[in-house]
Amino acid sequence: MTPKYNSYSQNSPVIEQLCAKCVENSRIDADLYAKFDVKRGLRDLNGKGVLTGLTEISEIRQNKIVNGEAVPTDGKLFYRGINVNDLITGFVNDGRFGFEETIYLLFFGELPTELELKNFKKLLASYRTLPKNFVRDVVMKAPSGDMMNTLARSVLTLYCYDTNANDISHDNVLRQCLQLISVFPLLSVYGYHAYNHYHKGESLFIHNPDKKLSTAENILMMLRPDKQYTALEAQVLDIALVLHAEHGGGNNSTFTTRVVTSSGTDTYSAIAAALSSLKGPKHGGANAKVVGMFNEMKKVVKDWTDEEEVKVYLRKLLHKEAYDNAGLIYGMGHAVYSISDPRAKVFKGYVDMLAHEKGLDKEFALYSLVEKLAPEVIAEEKRIYKGVSANVDFYSGFVYSMLGLPMELYTPLFAIARIAGWSAHRMEELINAGKIIRPAYMSVAEEREYKALAER
Repeated sequence: MTPKYNSYSQNSPVIEQLCAKCVENSRIDADLYAKFDVKRGLRDLNGKGVLTGLTEISEIRQNKIVNGEAVPTDGKLFYRGINVNDLITGFVNDGRFGFEETIYLLFFGELPTELELKNFKKLLASYRTLPKNFVRDVVMKAPSGDMMNTLARSVLTLYCYDTNANDISHDNVLRQCLQLISVFPLLSVYGYHAYNHYHKGESLFIHNPDKKLSTAENILMMLRPDKQYTALEAQVLDIALVLHAEHGGGNNSTFTTRVVTSSGTDTYSAIAAALSSLKGPKHGGANAKVVGMFNEMKKVVKDWTDEEEVKVYLRKLLHKEAYDNAGLIYGMGHAVYSISDPRAKVFKGYVDMLAHEKGLDKEFALYSLVEKLAPEVIAEEKRIYKGVSANVDFYSGFVYSMLGLPMELYTPLFAIARIAGWSAHRMEELINAGKIIRPAYMSVAEEREYKALAER
């Protein structure tokens, strides 16, 4: 058990007083943002992101131009110009896992040949190992209840084991990125086992990864005491990893990667910064919130097929009268998509199959009903500037719960996938050698004269 220190866990009256003073003198008049046309969140008034860079790695399409105007349409996601839906259909029809193939595509801009894919998988498998005693000396020491902190700490510590840690030449950074991609499942799963043992008193077991297995298979094998999983379980998890691997350069964690990379820092620091971004509940924690929301819904709503009863609960969510009182229906809506999130659409069919295998058809039917009703309720209750649809988090949390994955690993699983995109963007930023990213902030403070200490 990690010792707790009062200085770290309790606020003193002095801190409370200082905080009040800090808050009082840090507030900025909200009208000033409009006066100076500040793009808060790097978005315009319509929610469209401010163009800050160019990329060939992925593209999000959410509208089409009609008579010179942008008209919302069903969303599409492309990896290196290839529709993700087609990518998934391709490897599923061939009966193989696709995450490793997706990593190759994101890095190298083209789909691998059979030989290239075979050799690339061998390379990733050879990197799927940690330094001697790293699990004992790093992962097992001071285990955290938050796996994202554990993951970030492990990444920063790996810097110390790399004899070329600060070398940002292209070949060295590529090697570092591929190594980190390979060990993220180990760091995440082992970090959870340490937490589960030292904080919850459960049995501790550490399974070594199998070089013959895919990333998805290794995650399930290392996580479960008996190492067992079904083919469908591994396939659905693999598809989840593919769908989360990349999502344009503008999402918060990927943009963080590019910002930090532009400073010339090392790979470990850049990826740790991205992890810190993804940890934020506004970014990577939505799927856990969806599961929590549905757990309460299933208790409160007596008839899961009654549309009016489900609508009543959804309205309570929006009125801050249910679940966490945040006023949100989690899993609904996205910063970019309005008509539909292509990731949710392609994922839903596989979620349906897994729910049937698990005997959870009623639960899936409830998810589908909420997906149908939530946009209607939101449109009735709120004034919104664009449509609302289910996003990928709406179903990914349900998938993780069906797989028996602990909620502590939901966001790390996102990171296991998204580090593929982060790494590709880091390489692209370095290769194109742009300037350090430095947006402008305008000071709205009044100039004042200095007062001597005795006069204050």
